[in-house]
Amino acid sequence: MRSPARFMAIAAAALLALAPALADARPGGGISSGSRGSRTFSAPPATNTAPRTAPTFERTQQPPPPVSRPDVAPTAPRPMPGVAQPARPGFFQRNPFMGGLMAGMLGAGLFGLLAGSGFFSGLGSLAGIMGFLLQIGLIIGLVMLVRAFLQRRPQQEPALAGMPRQNMAPEPVMPRSSGGAGAAPRGNVDEIGIGPQDLASFEAALVEVNRAWTAQDLSALQRISTPEMVQYFRDDYAALAARGWRNETRDVKLEQGDVAESWREGARDYCTVAMRFSLIDVTRRQGDGAVVEGDPNRRTTATELWTFMRTQGGPWTLSAIQQAAA
Repeated sequence: MRSPARFMAIAAAALLALAPALADARPGGGISSGSRGSRTFSAPPATNTAPRTAPTFERTQQPPPPVSRPDVAPTAPRPMPGVAQPARPGFFQRNPFMGGLMAGMLGAGLFGLLAGSGFFSGLGSLAGIMGFLLQIGLIIGLVMLVRAFLQRRPQQEPALAGMPRQNMAPEPVMPRSSGGAGAAPRGNVDEIGIGPQDLASFEAALVEVNRAWTAQDLSALQRISTPEMVQYFRDDYAALAARGWRNETRDVKLEQGDVAESWREGARDYCTVAMRFSLIDVTRRQGDGAVVEGDPNRRTTATELWTFMRTQGGPWTLSAIQQAAA
Protein backbone atom coordinates (compact mmCIF):
# COMPACT_ATOMS: atom_id res chain seq x y z
CA MET A 1 0.00 0.00 0.00
CA ARG A 2 1.44 3.34 -0.99
CA SER A 3 2.02 5.93 1.68
CA PRO A 4 0.06 9.21 1.48
CA ALA A 5 3.25 11.23 0.91
CA ARG A 6 4.29 9.08 -2.05
CA PHE A 7 0.79 9.27 -3.52
CA MET A 8 0.76 13.07 -3.27
CA ALA A 9 4.17 13.31 -4.94
CA ILE A 10 3.04 11.14 -7.85
CA ALA A 11 -0.18 13.17 -8.23
CA ALA A 12 1.73 16.46 -8.24
CA ALA A 13 4.15 15.16 -10.88
CA ALA A 14 1.25 14.01 -13.06
CA LEU A 15 -0.51 17.35 -12.82
CA LEU A 16 2.72 19.16 -13.63
CA ALA A 17 3.28 16.99 -16.69
CA LEU A 18 -0.27 17.40 -17.96
CA ALA A 19 -0.52 21.15 -17.24
CA PRO A 20 -0.31 23.42 -20.28
CA ALA A 21 2.96 25.14 -20.99
CA LEU A 22 3.36 28.81 -20.15
CA ALA A 23 3.18 30.20 -23.65
CA ASP A 24 3.80 33.78 -22.41
CA ALA A 25 6.05 33.68 -19.38
CA ARG A 26 7.06 37.35 -19.63
CA PRO A 27 5.98 39.87 -16.96
CA GLY A 28 2.27 39.48 -16.35
CA GLY A 29 2.24 35.83 -17.41
CA GLY A 30 0.46 36.61 -20.67
CA ILE A 31 -2.86 37.20 -18.86
CA SER A 32 -4.68 40.29 -17.62
CA SER A 33 -3.66 41.14 -14.07
CA GLY A 34 -3.99 44.13 -11.75
CA SER A 35 -6.45 46.94 -11.13
CA ARG A 36 -7.60 50.11 -12.93
CA GLY A 37 -9.28 51.75 -9.96
CA SER A 38 -13.01 52.26 -10.44
CA ARG A 39 -12.64 51.30 -14.13
CA THR A 40 -11.26 47.83 -13.47
CA PHE A 41 -14.43 46.20 -14.77
CA SER A 42 -14.79 48.58 -17.74
CA ALA A 43 -12.82 47.83 -20.89
CA PRO A 44 -10.46 50.64 -21.93
CA PRO A 45 -11.33 52.42 -25.17
CA ALA A 46 -9.93 51.05 -28.43
CA THR A 47 -6.88 52.76 -29.89
CA ASN A 48 -4.83 52.54 -33.08
CA THR A 49 -2.40 50.25 -31.27
CA ALA A 50 -5.11 48.07 -29.69
CA PRO A 51 -8.20 48.45 -31.92
CA ARG A 52 -10.24 45.68 -30.27
CA THR A 53 -11.86 45.52 -26.85
CA ALA A 54 -9.55 44.13 -24.20
CA PRO A 55 -10.70 41.10 -22.17
CA THR A 56 -11.62 41.36 -18.52
CA PHE A 57 -9.07 40.88 -15.76
CA GLU A 58 -8.30 37.32 -14.78
CA ARG A 59 -6.47 38.41 -11.62
CA THR A 60 -7.49 41.48 -9.66
CA GLN A 61 -7.93 42.53 -6.05
CA GLN A 62 -10.53 45.16 -6.93
CA PRO A 63 -13.96 44.20 -5.52
CA PRO A 64 -16.66 43.92 -8.18
CA PRO A 65 -19.29 46.68 -8.30
CA PRO A 66 -22.70 45.95 -6.75
CA VAL A 67 -25.21 44.40 -9.13
CA SER A 68 -28.37 46.44 -9.58
CA ARG A 69 -31.72 44.66 -10.02
CA PRO A 70 -34.02 46.81 -12.18
CA ASP A 71 -36.74 44.16 -11.98
CA VAL A 72 -36.96 44.45 -8.18
CA ALA A 73 -38.89 47.45 -6.91
CA PRO A 74 -37.43 49.21 -3.88
CA THR A 75 -39.25 48.40 -0.68
CA ALA A 76 -40.09 50.79 2.08
CA PRO A 77 -37.84 50.54 5.12
CA ARG A 78 -39.28 48.30 7.79
CA PRO A 79 -39.59 49.75 11.28
CA MET A 80 -37.07 48.54 13.79
CA PRO A 81 -38.53 46.36 16.52
CA GLY A 82 -38.99 48.06 19.85
CA VAL A 83 -38.85 51.59 18.37
CA ALA A 84 -42.03 53.67 18.59
CA GLN A 85 -43.14 55.09 15.25
CA PRO A 86 -44.49 58.67 15.06
CA ALA A 87 -48.29 58.85 14.79
CA ARG A 88 -49.83 60.20 11.60
CA PRO A 89 -51.17 63.75 12.13
CA GLY A 90 -54.95 64.10 12.29
CA PHE A 91 -57.26 66.15 10.07
CA PHE A 92 -57.22 69.27 12.23
CA GLN A 93 -53.41 69.05 12.57
CA ARG A 94 -53.08 69.00 8.79
CA ASN A 95 -55.70 71.81 8.46
CA PRO A 96 -55.09 74.31 11.28
CA PHE A 97 -57.56 76.83 9.82
CA MET A 98 -60.47 74.39 10.08
CA GLY A 99 -59.31 73.44 13.53
CA GLY A 100 -59.37 77.07 14.64
CA LEU A 101 -62.81 77.57 13.09
CA MET A 102 -64.30 74.58 14.89
CA ALA A 103 -62.63 75.63 18.14
CA GLY A 104 -64.19 79.11 17.81
CA MET A 105 -67.66 77.73 17.22
CA LEU A 106 -67.32 75.30 20.09
CA GLY A 107 -66.12 78.13 22.35
CA ALA A 108 -69.10 80.30 21.40
CA GLY A 109 -71.52 77.45 22.14
CA LEU A 110 -69.94 76.70 25.51
CA PHE A 111 -70.15 80.39 26.38
CA GLY A 112 -73.87 80.35 25.58
CA LEU A 113 -74.41 77.29 27.77
CA LEU A 114 -72.61 78.88 30.70
CA ALA A 115 -74.72 82.06 30.27
CA GLY A 116 -77.87 79.95 30.45
CA SER A 117 -79.20 80.82 26.99
CA GLY A 118 -78.48 77.66 24.99
CA PHE A 119 -75.64 76.24 22.98
CA PHE A 120 -76.20 78.45 19.89
CA SER A 121 -77.44 81.51 21.71
CA GLY A 122 -74.09 83.25 21.32
CA LEU A 123 -74.69 83.19 17.55
CA GLY A 124 -78.20 84.56 17.73
CA SER A 125 -81.04 83.26 15.57
CA LEU A 126 -80.92 80.80 12.69
CA ALA A 127 -80.36 83.71 10.31
CA GLY A 128 -77.42 84.78 12.39
CA ILE A 129 -75.95 81.29 12.18
CA MET A 130 -76.35 81.24 8.39
CA GLY A 131 -74.82 84.68 8.07
CA PHE A 132 -71.89 83.56 10.20
CA LEU A 133 -71.35 80.46 8.02
CA LEU A 134 -71.55 82.61 4.87
CA GLN A 135 -68.85 84.89 6.21
CA ILE A 136 -66.69 81.87 6.99
CA GLY A 137 -67.24 80.54 3.44
CA LEU A 138 -66.20 83.86 1.92
CA ILE A 139 -63.04 83.91 4.04
CA ILE A 140 -62.15 80.33 3.01
CA GLY A 141 -62.71 81.15 -0.67
CA LEU A 142 -60.49 84.22 -0.41
CA VAL A 143 -57.71 82.21 1.26
CA MET A 144 -57.87 79.54 -1.46
CA LEU A 145 -57.68 82.19 -4.22
CA VAL A 146 -54.59 83.78 -2.65
CA ARG A 147 -52.96 80.37 -2.21
CA ALA A 148 -53.61 79.39 -5.86
CA PHE A 149 -52.18 82.72 -7.04
CA LEU A 150 -49.02 82.25 -5.03
CA GLN A 151 -48.54 78.71 -6.38
CA ARG A 152 -48.82 79.88 -10.00
CA ARG A 153 -46.08 82.50 -9.58
CA PRO A 154 -42.67 81.31 -10.97
CA GLN A 155 -40.11 80.57 -8.31
CA GLN A 156 -37.02 82.69 -8.77
CA GLU A 157 -33.78 82.30 -6.90
CA PRO A 158 -32.03 85.41 -5.64
CA ALA A 159 -29.09 86.56 -7.74
CA LEU A 160 -25.66 87.12 -6.26
CA ALA A 161 -25.11 90.62 -4.89
CA GLY A 162 -23.86 93.00 -7.56
CA MET A 163 -24.45 90.54 -10.44
CA PRO A 164 -27.47 90.79 -12.79
CA ARG A 165 -29.63 87.69 -12.96
CA GLN A 166 -29.38 87.33 -16.75
CA ASN A 167 -25.55 87.08 -16.63
CA MET A 168 -25.49 83.98 -14.45
CA ALA A 169 -24.64 80.88 -16.50
CA PRO A 170 -25.44 77.34 -15.27
CA GLU A 171 -22.52 75.49 -13.71
CA PRO A 172 -21.19 72.77 -16.06
CA VAL A 173 -21.81 69.17 -15.02
CA MET A 174 -18.72 66.99 -15.16
CA PRO A 175 -19.07 63.42 -16.49
CA ARG A 176 -18.93 60.80 -13.79
CA SER A 177 -16.68 57.83 -14.11
CA SER A 178 -17.85 54.22 -13.53
CA GLY A 179 -17.82 52.28 -10.88
CA GLY A 180 -17.75 49.96 -10.03
CA ALA A 181 -20.48 51.60 -10.37
CA GLY A 182 -21.47 53.98 -13.48
CA ALA A 183 -20.36 53.92 -17.23
CA ALA A 184 -16.98 55.40 -18.11
CA PRO A 185 -16.87 57.89 -20.98
CA ARG A 186 -16.16 56.15 -24.26
CA GLY A 187 -13.44 57.19 -26.67
CA ASN A 188 -9.89 58.27 -26.00
CA VAL A 189 -10.41 60.70 -23.13
CA ASP A 190 -7.38 62.37 -21.57
CA GLU A 191 -8.78 64.02 -18.45
CA ILE A 192 -5.36 64.66 -16.89
CA GLY A 193 -3.32 66.03 -19.77
CA ILE A 194 -0.62 63.42 -20.42
CA GLY A 195 2.51 65.09 -21.75
CA PRO A 196 5.74 63.96 -23.41
CA GLN A 197 7.42 63.51 -20.01
CA ASP A 198 4.71 61.10 -18.92
CA LEU A 199 4.98 59.12 -22.16
CA ALA A 200 8.72 58.85 -21.67
CA SER A 201 8.12 57.53 -18.15
CA PHE A 202 5.78 54.84 -19.48
CA GLU A 203 8.31 53.68 -22.08
CA ALA A 204 11.07 53.63 -19.48
CA ALA A 205 8.83 51.60 -17.15
CA LEU A 206 8.25 49.03 -19.91
CA VAL A 207 12.00 48.48 -20.20
CA GLU A 208 12.69 48.60 -16.46
CA VAL A 209 9.94 46.13 -15.52
CA ASN A 210 11.29 43.60 -18.01
CA ARG A 211 14.87 44.13 -16.78
CA ALA A 212 13.87 43.66 -13.14
CA TRP A 213 11.73 40.65 -14.07
CA THR A 214 14.64 38.90 -15.78
CA ALA A 215 16.98 39.64 -12.87
CA GLN A 216 14.25 38.63 -10.37
CA ASP A 217 14.93 41.95 -8.67
CA LEU A 218 11.92 42.23 -6.37
CA SER A 219 13.17 45.44 -4.77
CA ALA A 220 13.16 47.16 -8.18
CA LEU A 221 9.71 45.74 -8.98
CA GLN A 222 8.40 47.04 -5.65
CA ARG A 223 9.72 50.49 -6.51
CA ILE A 224 8.01 50.72 -9.91
CA SER A 225 4.88 48.60 -9.34
CA THR A 226 1.94 48.53 -6.97
CA PRO A 227 1.95 45.91 -4.17
CA GLU A 228 -0.77 44.02 -6.04
CA MET A 229 1.36 43.66 -9.17
CA VAL A 230 4.38 42.67 -7.10
CA GLN A 231 2.33 39.84 -5.59
CA TYR A 232 1.44 38.61 -9.08
CA PHE A 233 5.09 38.71 -10.07
CA ARG A 234 5.86 36.55 -7.04
CA ASP A 235 3.15 34.10 -8.01
CA ASP A 236 4.50 33.84 -11.56
CA TYR A 237 8.02 33.25 -10.25
CA ALA A 238 6.68 30.44 -8.07
CA ALA A 239 4.77 28.88 -10.99
CA LEU A 240 7.92 28.88 -13.14
CA ALA A 241 10.07 27.53 -10.32
CA ALA A 242 7.60 24.67 -9.77
CA ARG A 243 8.40 23.57 -13.32
CA GLY A 244 12.11 24.14 -12.89
CA TRP A 245 12.00 27.01 -15.39
CA ARG A 246 13.23 30.60 -15.54
CA ASN A 247 12.04 33.27 -17.97
CA GLU A 248 14.18 36.07 -19.34
CA THR A 249 13.26 39.03 -21.56
CA ARG A 250 15.78 41.41 -23.12
CA ASP A 251 16.24 44.03 -25.83
CA VAL A 252 12.75 45.42 -25.25
CA LYS A 253 11.79 48.08 -27.80
CA LEU A 254 8.55 50.05 -27.96
CA GLU A 255 7.27 49.92 -31.53
CA GLN A 256 4.02 51.88 -31.14
CA GLY A 257 1.97 53.27 -28.29
CA ASP A 258 -0.90 55.63 -27.55
CA VAL A 259 -2.98 56.72 -24.58
CA ALA A 260 -6.31 54.93 -24.25
CA GLU A 261 -7.63 57.04 -21.38
CA SER A 262 -6.52 58.93 -18.30
CA TRP A 263 -8.61 60.01 -15.33
CA ARG A 264 -8.45 61.14 -11.72
CA GLU A 265 -9.93 59.51 -8.63
CA GLY A 266 -9.40 61.69 -5.60
CA ALA A 267 -5.67 61.99 -4.96
CA ARG A 268 -4.83 59.30 -7.55
CA ASP A 269 -4.25 59.67 -11.27
CA TYR A 270 -4.62 56.74 -13.67
CA CYS A 271 -3.49 56.32 -17.26
CA THR A 272 -3.98 53.29 -19.52
CA VAL A 273 -1.55 53.08 -22.42
CA ALA A 274 -1.71 50.64 -25.34
CA MET A 275 1.80 49.48 -26.27
CA ARG A 276 3.09 47.23 -29.00
CA PHE A 277 6.66 46.21 -28.35
CA SER A 278 9.23 43.68 -29.58
CA LEU A 279 11.65 41.71 -27.44
CA ILE A 280 13.61 38.52 -26.98
CA ASP A 281 11.46 36.23 -24.81
CA VAL A 282 13.04 32.93 -23.77
CA THR A 283 12.20 30.40 -21.06
CA ARG A 284 15.05 28.13 -19.95
CA ARG A 285 15.41 25.14 -17.68
CA GLN A 286 17.08 26.15 -14.45
CA GLY A 287 19.27 23.07 -14.20
CA ASP A 288 21.18 23.24 -17.49
CA GLY A 289 19.89 26.42 -19.17
CA ALA A 290 18.29 24.53 -22.05
CA VAL A 291 15.63 26.47 -23.94
CA VAL A 292 12.11 25.13 -23.37
CA GLU A 293 10.17 28.02 -24.96
CA GLY A 294 11.07 30.87 -27.26
CA ASP A 295 14.08 31.54 -29.49
CA PRO A 296 17.11 33.46 -28.18
CA ASN A 297 17.86 34.67 -31.73
CA ARG A 298 14.37 35.77 -32.84
CA ARG A 299 12.39 38.78 -31.72
CA THR A 300 8.71 38.44 -30.91
CA THR A 301 6.03 41.12 -30.80
CA ALA A 302 3.36 41.62 -28.13
CA THR A 303 0.55 44.14 -27.65
CA GLU A 304 -0.61 44.94 -24.13
CA LEU A 305 -2.39 47.71 -22.25
CA TRP A 306 -0.46 48.90 -19.23
CA THR A 307 -2.17 51.02 -16.60
CA PHE A 308 -0.07 53.35 -14.45
CA MET A 309 -1.08 55.05 -11.22
CA ARG A 310 0.39 57.94 -9.27
CA THR A 311 -0.60 59.58 -5.99
CA GLN A 312 -0.65 63.37 -5.60
CA GLY A 313 1.61 63.97 -8.57
CA GLY A 314 4.25 61.43 -7.51
CA PRO A 315 6.04 58.97 -9.79
CA TRP A 316 4.03 56.64 -12.00
CA THR A 317 3.83 53.00 -10.87
CA LEU A 318 2.54 50.00 -12.79
CA SER A 319 -0.90 48.91 -11.55
CA ALA A 320 -2.15 46.58 -14.31
CA ILE A 321 -1.07 44.64 -17.40
CA GLN A 322 -3.98 43.82 -19.70
CA GLN A 323 -3.75 41.68 -22.80
CA ALA A 324 -5.04 43.14 -26.05
CA ALA A 325 -7.66 41.14 -27.92
CA ALA A 326 -6.30 39.16 -30.84
